[in-house]
Amino acid sequence: MSIVEPGQLGARLTARVRAILTAPSATWDEIEREPASPASLYLTYVMPLAAIGPVAGFIGAVVFGNPKDGVSFRPPVLNALGAGIAAYLTTLVGVFLLAVVINTFAPSFGAKRDQVQALKVAAYSGTAAWLAGIFLIFPPFGPLAYLAGIYSLYLLYLGLPKLMKSTPGKTAAYVVLAVVAAILINLVVTAVIQPIKRMGEEFGAAAAVTSPGRAVDMGRLEAAGAQVAAAAERARVTEPTDPEVLKTFLPASAAGYPRTAMRAGSVGTSGGAGASAEASYAKGDGTFMLTITDLGEAGALAGIATAFNVQSSTESGRRYDRIGQTPEGRMSTESFDSASKHGSYSLLVAERFMVQAEGDAVPMASLKAAVSGIDMARLQVLAKPRPAPDRPAPPAG
Repeated sequence: MSIVEPGQLGARLTARVRAILTAPSATWDEIEREPASPASLYLTYVMPLAAIGPVAGFIGAVVFGNPKDGVSFRPPVLNALGAGIAAYLTTLVGVFLLAVVINTFAPSFGAKRDQVQALKVAAYSGTAAWLAGIFLIFPPFGPLAYLAGIYSLYLLYLGLPKLMKSTPGKTAAYVVLAVVAAILINLVVTAVIQPIKRMGEEFGAAAAVTSPGRAVDMGRLEAAGAQVAAAAERARVTEPTDPEVLKTFLPASAAGYPRTAMRAGSVGTSGGAGASAEASYAKGDGTFMLTITDLGEAGALAGIATAFNVQSSTESGRRYDRIGQTPEGRMSTESFDSASKHGSYSLLVAERFMVQAEGDAVPMASLKAAVSGIDMARLQVLAKPRPAPDRPAPPAG
């Protein structure tokens, strides 16, 4: 019986978990044949199991406390809840992005592209790690949860060639790519969602994390996933952005602050990832850095985050942090500490370029004006795919 069929979900979920842990090879064969959709995989398998760790961690932190500096520290309930929500969202996003990577690079390893099969691999291979999340209910046992990740890697190794039909001689390299991708995705997605987690951990009751629909919009999630896949595909055939071109976007004066220095550089060779240009501005005691970064395909992560309808706002003492969207539909982040007079404001443009102003003793209005002063329309044009120069064809004969 398929896990995605209607019926007694609890019994079928338990049976599938037991089967893939005790008889993984045969279970992967069954998974390969059964019909599924991204929505069904998330609702019947990923979302229930991925919640084990965050729920157990929440209970463990509130009841037993977290070890800190040799003592047990119990965070306020709302603080622990905020951290748990952030961890849960990170997992849900990470699974989908891992599937996108597995599917996008399938041809490089002699495999067939199939987004649903790739999502099955990402979803079911995480079973051991998610189940072991129960150990987080007692913080001293927490490290045991991470040991289960080794078995999840073994599940990935077994399932990847079965479902994606990779060439036997290339399976090991395919698995290595998937493992590295999983690690990088966790780092990137955690960075995207970190402001939400920080709100939950540091600001407690002052934090407000809202999801207008009160549920994940699976249609938008699938569309965002397709967008990430398309971005990854473009990265392989698109000419990287020249950092010197990004420098031309930085004005001699921004928000009334004269430019004092400028630099540009690039790290990475595909999709422009890592290319950036930045300029320093100063007037009186106020200084800030205006930066334009080409995120490459990683910029499409914002589309995944948007699928969860997440907006956040928090205030604590003299500091506030906000995540939201501008009227033009661009993802924005904003933070300001009136005590230290440190602030930052950023916009994601064309789901590729991050424009950010960050500085000290500069009003938020000026930081926003500096970002808004960048030629967004020109960045939109720059974000469009530009075919990389063709390599010369080999001589005939």
